[in-house]
Amino acid sequence: MKLNKQDILKALETITVPGEGQNMVESGAVTNVMTFADEVVVDVTIKNPSLQAKKKTEVEILKTIHDKVYEKAKIKVNIKVEAPAKSTKNEIKGKPIPGIQNIIAVASGKGGVGKSTVTANIGVTLAKMGFNVGILDADIYGPSMPIMYDVELERPIAVNVDGKSKMRPVENYGVKILSIGFFTKPDQAVVWRGPMAAKALNQMIFDAAWGELDFLLLDLPPGTGDIHLSIMQSLPITGAVVVSTPQNVALADAKKGVAMFQQESINVPVLGIIENMAYFTPEELPDNKYYIFGKQGAKHLSEDLNVPFLGELPLVQSIREAGDVGRPAALQTATPIEQAFEKLTQNVVQEVVRRNENLPPTEAIKITTMAGCSAVNKK
Repeated sequence: MKLNKQDILKALETITVPGEGQNMVESGAVTNVMTFADEVVVDVTIKNPSLQAKKKTEVEILKTIHDKVYEKAKIKVNIKVEAPAKSTKNEIKGKPIPGIQNIIAVASGKGGVGKSTVTANIGVTLAKMGFNVGILDADIYGPSMPIMYDVELERPIAVNVDGKSKMRPVENYGVKILSIGFFTKPDQAVVWRGPMAAKALNQMIFDAAWGELDFLLLDLPPGTGDIHLSIMQSLPITGAVVVSTPQNVALADAKKGVAMFQQESINVPVLGIIENMAYFTPEELPDNKYYIFGKQGAKHLSEDLNVPFLGELPLVQSIREAGDVGRPAALQTATPIEQAFEKLTQNVVQEVVRRNENLPPTEAIKITTMAGCSAVNKK
């Protein structure tokens, strides 16, 4: 059968480009179509740099041509990624912190989904991988990092840096930490308006002696509020990670969290979604999985929103216990929990690699991963 270029284009008009409202012919994403008897070559340009978007586009083109034109057609799809032309897109916002290479915001649409637990364990896992790591506990009204890192009684001390007095972060397990929890009593509630909270955060960000960090993790408060906006106005965020449980109520709020970062005025790249409390496996029934909060809800949400799925974490009593005693569960060696956090953290690093390769870098640095090992290369 001899394929016709017009038939191919008509079929491609039924496909919408990921992240855009128009079909791929109308939007100009299809740049060229060539036919040779039963063979067709389709050249496509998309703006979404993720591997998931590229794969989805290719699969939809193959399926559509086979279904609507010729089921035995031999199809070659060439996909090119082109960053948006607008200068406002992907601009470095905020004031960079000297020595900090990548700033990752960890967020959740609602409270109670394990965002701080995930942040704490990613922090120690990155440190075990050889990175220099810091955590800023930006949850002004509910700080939890001092407890999770067993440093409740510690206090940052003043140090002199280039003639200026700065706070030295508290350090444990190879991770540097600053939190409003270091400056308040355990039974003292923080009752501050937005501007006062933002001022406190700015002091912990810019008046701290963080030193050289490969990653600064921001443990954001739940929701999409004033603190989030203040952080994103103050700092050049490399990317954001959204944590959710599979429950519909949590997913609805996680969707809002992703939408917040993707707003044109904010435009922080979303590195992906993490599904926490994905399932429960009783110790006495190690082969059984009980999906208490629903099955793969966050994974399906990531597919719907066309953002990477970074991994799932089980609902395990030892993770909670480890956080309560101040020793993150990822520090337990040769356990399924350690392996789960390692895989998840590797996925986060890989997404940072892709973000820095496809978008203007926040700092003059690139992270490379080779055969499961991670390293930092400075320009």
